[in-house]
Amino acid sequence: MTPDKSAIRNAATVIVLRDRMSDPHVLMGQRGAGAAFMPNKFVFPGGAVDAGDTDVPLATPLPQVCRDRLAEASPPDLAHALACAAIRELWEETGLVLGTPGEWSVPPPEDWRSFAATGHLPTAHPLQFVFRAITPPGRPRRFDARFFLVDADEVASDLDDFDAACDELSHLQWIALPRVREFDLPFITEVVLAEVAARAHDPRPPENVPFFRNDDEESLFLRLKGYRPTD
Repeated sequence: MTPDKSAIRNAATVIVLRDRMSDPHVLMGQRGAGAAFMPNKFVFPGGAVDAGDTDVPLATPLPQVCRDRLAEASPPDLAHALACAAIRELWEETGLVLGTPGEWSVPPPEDWRSFAATGHLPTAHPLQFVFRAITPPGRPRRFDARFFLVDADEVASDLDDFDAACDELSHLQWIALPRVREFDLPFITEVVLAEVAARAHDPRPPENVPFFRNDDEESLFLRLKGYRPTD
């Protein structure tokens, strides 16, 4: 059966922040001219959740505050798959490893075999949920994207070695935050970058998470604060 290209797919995007306290840079690459979604734009690494992401073992889980906020206005069991998708997409599109040395207790799904071959288990504790946005109607692809901020110090591999990256993003580079708007960016990326710039020197979780909810009927700007069953 042919996939419904108009369906909204859950997705994860990773903003890797380097030298955040002294000279903040973010890792971005350029999408191809023939890409169906955001051609030629400079973007963060990321992509849709795969079926195999659901059962991938994590060496460390997401922080509780992130899990609470990811569960708001979403299925409560989706947080794990989103974290795994973020780590996998970072690996596939940049060759950077967010993990800790270790052996897998189960055979990795096909999309995870190359990551597992590095000798690492994925770690989700460095992921900080900072933004969520649904692609507006009328676009060739629609995603419900969760943006995760990661301090580059948490990456286990060489920050300047992109040799293992696939060819989905070209011109991978670390861009100084003050210079990012010189590049051809999607609108939502500019919005997210404003949030990142405001938090670049503060490693604490944000007070709440902005959520652009573009439904077929209306567009809303919400704030996800997270909840716990005891609240």
